[in-house]
Amino acid sequence: MQIKYSIKTAVNGLRTHKSRSALTILGIVIGITSIIMVMALGAGAQNLILGEIQGTIGSKVIEIRPGKEPKGPTDMMGIMFLDSLKQKDVDALSKKANVPSLTGVMPLVVGSETITYDSETYSASYYGVNQLATRMYNMIPVAGRFMTEEEVKGFADVAIIGNKVREELFAGKDKVLGEKIRIKGKNFRIIGILPEKGSGMVSFDTIVIVPYTTAQQYLSGKKYFQHIVVEVDSEANVPRAIEDIKTTIRDSHNITNPEDDDFSLGSQADAMKMVSSVMDTLTLFLVAVAAISLIVGGVGIMNIMLVSVTERTKEIGLRKALGATDSDILIQFLLEAVILTALGGLIGIILGSGLSLITSVLINKFAALNWTFSFPWGGAFLGLGVSSLIGLVFGIYPARQAAKKSPMEALRYE
Repeated sequence: MQIKYSIKTAVNGLRTHKSRSALTILGIVIGITSIIMVMALGAGAQNLILGEIQGTIGSKVIEIRPGKEPKGPTDMMGIMFLDSLKQKDVDALSKKANVPSLTGVMPLVVGSETITYDSETYSASYYGVNQLATRMYNMIPVAGRFMTEEEVKGFADVAIIGNKVREELFAGKDKVLGEKIRIKGKNFRIIGILPEKGSGMVSFDTIVIVPYTTAQQYLSGKKYFQHIVVEVDSEANVPRAIEDIKTTIRDSHNITNPEDDDFSLGSQADAMKMVSSVMDTLTLFLVAVAAISLIVGGVGIMNIMLVSVTERTKEIGLRKALGATDSDILIQFLLEAVILTALGGLIGIILGSGLSLITSVLINKFAALNWTFSFPWGGAFLGLGVSSLIGLVFGIYPARQAAKKSPMEALRYE
């Protein structure tokens, strides 16, 4: 029997029992839909996070953190309270001879306080930085200006506020620049307002920016920094700069064994690599969970195909009496299973992609995130291939049972 005729026969067999065919592939549709959604939304989340990293951390920026290399989220939180980074490290890094490729060094002091203006209050984070933050973190005011080097050196009481802070403290007030807010008993004159950026890794909308010298002296009261951020003259020099920075800080801390490092470094490339690794692992895990429904769907297909073989016993006997071989019958029923699962896979891909696209649009509209829909071509090809394979694997047994039937017994079957 020609393969073309076998396919035609298999399709006609499926058309005869449309309702049963639809119910048979339901498990496959659900499984493939879940996989496509997980992969599409996972890719969207990864693109969002990587975009935030690129927008927040420049490709030429290196962050120096206190403590050993963090191994997880708990360690990342813990480093904020370590005191290994001090002014002597800033001074050492600022010397051109130590790190020739550096173009700027910025200490970072971070904390949270209640901000007050007249009778209004707002709980916000404060960031103590210097004038280089406009370059390193793209903190460019939409109104007013940023702090100057002289204001940083002079412990000036100036502040740049995020858009959310402005809305909460100065609702309905047109003139904000020049007004004074109070943080931990000290007045700060507003000299700039940051543009609205929405949610992200660091919400610039909800922070107050002050000179790091002022933050250290009057707000945190600590003589160390949560981070030291440096900028390299070119992206190509980042690897070399990292080695120079390590050497410089080890000398500053009298460290001779690298295993005793009380600091760690991170660049945009490191952050993106870590995020990609975590997101890929999480997506793989969720895909594996969703794939369980494919196994369930495969078992369902095998059961339905066995029922179909029993119901079509006379048809099998008649075809054998007319000259069909065991191989012809085997191919027919096997093709039916593969066509069913492949169709289920195709429907699942279309349905999963459509739901993912709708979800992306809703996230953009209601969560105000720059979420992009990414069609998972790899997942689509994988889903179609896996669904066809499931039909082949779980269709073999019913097909063999059909092929082994005796034509005489089949014709006598009631």
